[in-house]
Amino acid sequence: MPNKFLIGCAAVALSLGAPLAAHAAVFEVKAFGAKADGKTPDRDAINKTIDAAAAAGGGTVSFPAGTYLTGAIHLRSNVTLQLDRGAHIVASADTATYDSGLSALITGEGLENISIVGDGLISGTNALVRQARANSADIERAIALKSCRNVTLRDFSVLNGGHSCVWLLGVDNLTLDNLRLDTNRDAMDVDSCRNVRISNCSVNSPYDDGICLKASLGLGFPRATENVTITNCLVSGYDIGSLLDATYKRTITSVPDRDGPTGRIKMGTGGEGGFKNITITNIVFDRCRGLALESVDGGNLEDITISNITMRDVWNSPIFIRLGSRQRTAGGVTPVGTARRVTISNIVAYDADPRYPCIITGIPGHNVEDIKLSDIRILYRGGLTMDHAARQPAEMASTFFASPRRGTPVPSREAYDVPEREAEYPEPSMFGVLPAYGFFIRHAKGIELNNVEVGFINEDRRPAFVLDDVKGADFQHVKAQKAVGVPTMWLKKVEDFTARACTPLPDIKIPTVDRREM
Repeated sequence: MPNKFLIGCAAVALSLGAPLAAHAAVFEVKAFGAKADGKTPDRDAINKTIDAAAAAGGGTVSFPAGTYLTGAIHLRSNVTLQLDRGAHIVASADTATYDSGLSALITGEGLENISIVGDGLISGTNALVRQARANSADIERAIALKSCRNVTLRDFSVLNGGHSCVWLLGVDNLTLDNLRLDTNRDAMDVDSCRNVRISNCSVNSPYDDGICLKASLGLGFPRATENVTITNCLVSGYDIGSLLDATYKRTITSVPDRDGPTGRIKMGTGGEGGFKNITITNIVFDRCRGLALESVDGGNLEDITISNITMRDVWNSPIFIRLGSRQRTAGGVTPVGTARRVTISNIVAYDADPRYPCIITGIPGHNVEDIKLSDIRILYRGGLTMDHAARQPAEMASTFFASPRRGTPVPSREAYDVPEREAEYPEPSMFGVLPAYGFFIRHAKGIELNNVEVGFINEDRRPAFVLDDVKGADFQHVKAQKAVGVPTMWLKKVEDFTARACTPLPDIKIPTVDRREM
């Protein structure tokens, strides 16, 4: 229950035009004129309440149950927004009520000690989408914070949060806990941030990335995203709104590209500053794409640990590690970055898209390095052949989006001749259907697979593994289902390959080989 004495003080202070006493720690927005009727604009009353709390040295701005129609809300240092159960903050469709710059519904820059907490709901109600079409994508944000520190976002929900539902640039000491984000584009963009804890969050974003780490030049200079933990979360690609209402609908198939619902956890693109010292554990992926670890803009991706992941209904590669040379940096070309010291363990994936196996690939002259995979079980949908792998990506898009079995493949390239596409936007589909159903590994050094098992639901007539330009590959206790007459593995320009206790491969050590099927 709100403190009636403090509310009364707020009302008196409002009528006198005087600041509240410093001891008044709770400031209720209705006492400052907010109507919460869903019709009357409440932006000015909300911001007046926040200003009063800041002038008093900090405090909690309380939103009792009700619907608050508002434009831009400006956070202040040492202020907490408390969204009570039943409180609903709704984005106004009036673009004049938003600022230039960060241009978000709730915004702050250069602040410290700020929080948004409580069981309330923040809703774009499509207003943020309309603004993006009329103006620019920068306006489509539910929450945008830049160059802040000591930030906590906890317990609330967001529906239709816009281009970046929660956008965080250069934020240090950041906690995101028990959030429910059900949105039309990126759910979380954590960009150039340090000391980040993301936990217990449910994130649904069928049209874009779920939890996305970036390290862009948004601050005007490269800055790494580092010291990050992501744990105990769900990422999904259900129909928008069906996470929050707990119906988990799965009717969406038309998305911006041919890869199906997105939803996933990703680091990159926009990775000029690099990614360092990151742990991801205890995550459920459902009806979305898999893990994506990308360094294509010159940054270094290193010291990453991922464990305890389950995936079902996977719409492209369960694991995608890409070192490329898109080099989007303005003002010149930067050196190619790195992707190294990545450990992934305890992964179970069921019903994975057959077109795109797990992909680990660099580019000529720049290897992905020191990748360790263990205790992994992946069951693909299957149903493809080497003829499918010989088709170009554009041909596969229309023929196989709805079902990999539809259509009659017409070979248009040598099946193992996979295009490099060094400078393209990184996505598993960039290479077309690949000649391996389990793992495609290319331009890599120091790859270990231990206790890894791959198989298919419907017979797949491609090798389980393709290794191309790989130096130092160690396979131990690896199992692969295979069709009759189809090799388990295809090697090209491979050095120092070892297989031990693998099924159906014999124990073997190969110092160097130009081309070989096994």
